[in-house]
Amino acid sequence: MIEDVISLLREVSRTEIMPRFKHLAAGDVRSKSGPLDPVTVADEAAERALDAGLRALFPGDDVLGEEAVSADESLLGRLARPGRVWIIDPIDGTANFAAELPLFGVMAALVEEDRILAGFIHDPVSDDTAVATLGGGAWMVAADGTRRRLRVAAPVPVARMTGSMSWRYMEEPLRSHVLHRLDRMAAVTDYRCAAHQYRMLAAGHCHAQMFRKLLPWDHAAGFLLHQEAGGYGRRFDGSAYTPSVTGGGLLLTPDAASWKELAEALLR
Repeated sequence: MIEDVISLLREVSRTEIMPRFKHLAAGDVRSKSGPLDPVTVADEAAERALDAGLRALFPGDDVLGEEAVSADESLLGRLARPGRVWIIDPIDGTANFAAELPLFGVMAALVEEDRILAGFIHDPVSDDTAVATLGGGAWMVAADGTRRRLRVAAPVPVARMTGSMSWRYMEEPLRSHVLHRLDRMAAVTDYRCAAHQYRMLAAGHCHAQMFRKLLPWDHAAGFLLHQEAGGYGRRFDGSAYTPSVTGGGLLLTPDAASWKELAEALLR
């Protein structure tokens, strides 16, 4: 199953995404909910190909794509019903893709009754795939099939933590509260791409991440990747993350003690 999904992500990237990278016309990009939420013809073509490919590989499974939900938000209710569902983000980091920045990814997660069973984050540019299975660990799979195990960074005090802190979708007063406390960390970035931020986190290249908006295609695959790489993640109030929950924020750190320390420093 793992090899089949990786092959599909690579094929869709090769045929639908990369040929359009740096070749978008003005009419190939439009806004969905606002200027921070673009979509391109590549997103739509890739989602159609992924949907068809996953249904062919797994005839009994459903598929839930970002662009399909944008057209019909009621589709999100599928996650609450029995049966396996593939959640896909055809291009995560669309703003980067449209700006001709090579920092975007393709994300897919297999979910059953709100449990994430497998997660895949493919980089079309480097042609490698971060993969996690529930209870099976996390690893990076190169184009030639070589595998490298992923492990989160070792815990450090907040003053030495680095990470991606996304505050764009925070509402007041939380937004100002967090912004005035980010200098308690050693360094803060935002790649505008959850796919690469999760890959970086699971590989141990930073310590923490924070997200406010929790749409399942942005986080299901990455959350499992981080968890299986040894990390600890919870919503802002300390409750568990599940793909059907789209609010409440998400904070991810190397372990539970680090989570409590960072939550106290930034959120309390």
